[in-house]
This record gives sequence, structure tokens and C-alpha cells, in this order.
Amino acid sequence: MEFRDLKRQYQYLKTDIDSRIQEVIQQTSFIQGKQVVELEKKLADYVNVKHCVTCANGTDALQLALMTWGIGEGDAVFVPDFTFFSSGEVVSAVNATPIFVDVDSDTYNINCVSLENSIQKVVQEGKLIPKVVMTVDLFGQPADYGKIKEITNRYHMLLLEDAAQGFGGRIGEKKACSFGDISTTSFFPAKPLGCYGDGGAVFTNNDEWADLLRSFRIHGKGDSKYDNIRIGMNSRLDTLQAAVLLAKFPIFCEKELEWEQQIAAQYTEQLNEFVKTPMIKYGFYSSWAQYTIQLSSQVQRDGLKNYLQKQEIPTAIYYQKPMHRQIAFKTNKYEDSDYPVANKLSQTALSLPFHPYMKEEEILRIVNAIKQYLRV
Repeated sequence: MEFRDLKRQYQYLKTDIDSRIQEVIQQTSFIQGKQVVELEKKLADYVNVKHCVTCANGTDALQLALMTWGIGEGDAVFVPDFTFFSSGEVVSAVNATPIFVDVDSDTYNINCVSLENSIQKVVQEGKLIPKVVMTVDLFGQPADYGKIKEITNRYHMLLLEDAAQGFGGRIGEKKACSFGDISTTSFFPAKPLGCYGDGGAVFTNNDEWADLLRSFRIHGKGDSKYDNIRIGMNSRLDTLQAAVLLAKFPIFCEKELEWEQQIAAQYTEQLNEFVKTPMIKYGFYSSWAQYTIQLSSQVQRDGLKNYLQKQEIPTAIYYQKPMHRQIAFKTNKYEDSDYPVANKLSQTALSLPFHPYMKEEEILRIVNAIKQYLRV
């Protein structure tokens, strides 16, 4: 059994994927080929924003956004404590300071009360200037952008949406990657919409920022790649990866998202009496990057993981160490007591196999094994 079965997905899409890859090879346009431009237009139209600027990966997408805004030394960027390392890494990479914020125990997303308290604390200390709130649409569900936008407006801050796991999610009819002043996503193979390597994209309605993003991603270019007017980076989406995404995108929109809703519903129906299952807020739609349950303790979580492994059922722990405990950030001296929820989730959360091509018998096998371990 695969945790996320990309082989099964490939077999379903093989004809179109192979055809599109072969087209790129025949054209030998491997860098910035026409498929990249086509993909950018399709993604921008889908999200309903003016500009989509693709890049090499989701981490670069975040850093490009911060570079576009001129974020740097003396600036504070507020980041959820329970997320992948890159969300905080890019802040330090531009010499700004990441301020980690506790998360909500039900949605795993940034906690708005903790966020505002953290902003007020930074303001009172007077050492840093609050500049950006970076949200993370964790496990597929968008963050609470209604409340978050009220906070960023109140403190005159920018909103950066990290939708690496959230592409395809929405609140009402408004889609992920359209909530931030700038929004980003990742096309890492295991993401809701993944390619066959690394890839990322940045979304914005701001024309000036879009021009800067396009410059920064190609060595700070001006009129051409040999006219360099600022310091940038080398971060272009490979044309072969764009071709793979073009093959996957229609099925993602038309079938995979709905299949995942059905699979998640089956998991929840079978498990919600025995473990804490994911909670999707009213009016919110998750793209289900992961299906994550919570156990009563670390002992129970680790025991279940080991038990399932013996049954040849793969699982994953996101995330074993919260951001504030990462050694790379130790000089910032965070208070461990400020992150009770993130600390608990790192000890009790367990993600189960999940992908749109799962079969009902696989779901039942997993559910029955969990019940056997819990003896229910």
C-alpha cells in the first residue's frame, strides 16, 4: 500500500502525460517553453487572479514574495508554529525575523487570538516592525481569512498565503491562492496538484509585484536575461514539469477533488467515534493534502504508527518538531510555553494513507487495523 499512490495516478493519466512529455522533448524547449505560459494562464484563470508566476519550487515561491515586498532585517514575519520548515526558513533567508504563532487544535491553521497577541507583543517591545502575516493552508483547508484579514488591516500588514498544501481548497466560491496580497503554492509530487519533481507558483493581482516576481525568478533580469537590474535567483519551472501539470490539471479539477471528498467522508464516518478526526469549518472546502487524526497521547500515537507499519500500512507524522523548537531558530529564543497546541499536535497527530485513487477495501483495511489497535 502506498501513502500517496502516484503510480496509480500515472496509470490513469498515462496516455496524456506521455504525450505531453514527448511533445516537449520533440520541441527541445526545456526552459520557459510554451507549456509554462499555458500553465500560468490556466492556473491564474482557475484561481481567479490576474497573475500566476511559476518558479522552481514552493520554497522559492515564498522567498520571491518576500523579496518582492523588500522584507529584510528588522522586519517581523508571523508564521504558524505547526508547519513545514520552509515557511520559516525563507523569512530568515531574507534576514527578517520569523515570529512563530500557535495554531488551532481543530483546523491546524494559525490561531487568530495568538496571532494578534504576538503582533501586540512585537509592537510593545519595539525591536522589530510587524510587516507580514504568512498563513499556511495546512492539510488542505484554507485558514480563517475573514478574521486574518481584519488583523492585517488593523496593523497595516501584508498577507502572504502559503497554499502549498491548500491548492484546490476554497471558502465559499473563493479559491485558495486568491486570499493573500500574494499567494503561493507548491507542485511537489505529494501535493494536491503535483508534478514529477519540484515546482511552485506565485499568484497576485498587483501588476507591479508580478513584474518584480518575473524579474527576481530569472536573476533579477530587466529587458533580457543579460540585462540584470537587481539581485535575484535562478527559479524557473521546468517545461517538462509544466507539461505534467497540464496533463494532471483537468482531472484534478473535474474528478480528483471530489473523489477525495468521498474518501475523507468514509474515513471520518468510520473513525470519528474512536479518534479525533479532521474538522472542516462550515463553508470551507478542503483539498485534502493529508488526512490527519489525533490520538490521546504520544505513546498511543507512536504505538499505532508502529502497529500499522507491521501491517504494511504506511503513515506519516507531520510535524515531529514544531518550528520554535528547530535548532536553526534557537538564537531567536522562543518561549516553549507559548505553543501548547503545536507542542501537543507534534506528539499526537498521525496522517493516514490518502489519495484520490484509494479503493474502498483499502480504507476498510486501514480503519479495521486502527480499531484493532485501539481494541474497539
